[in-house]
Amino acid sequence: MDSASLAAAALLSALSRAAGTLAELHHPFVPSLPFSYLFPPAGAVAGTVFTLPDGRQVRFAVSIAVADGAYRVGGEVIAEDEALLDLPRKRVPELDDALELLDEYTAEVSEPAGRLLDELLEELR
Repeated sequence: MDSASLAAAALLSALSRAAGTLAELHHPFVPSLPFSYLFPPAGAVAGTVFTLPDGRQVRFAVSIAVADGAYRVGGEVIAEDEALLDLPRKRVPELDDALELLDEYTAEVSEPAGRLLDELLEELR
């Protein structure tokens, strides 16, 4: 396998891990739906969206894209238009560093899910 193929395989594996981790997020009182999509020219997003009883959606997501010879990695938790967690979009030149950062951001986005959803549900009472 050439280096480009190895890089693509590593990227696909990291995206699969991120999508799997975020798809496993659940809350007993809030329905969820995992998602993933590609965006041009060379990016991908993976996450899960929860729909609160009042109809608001809460989106837990990570992203990675290639532009100008570097990788851009981001992570966020958004309730409608309000950022509950907005990790800085970081630009890293090496694939290995980008994949490590994607794993870190996936953990940071998924870790507070239960607490954040509980807080939003409490606000509805």
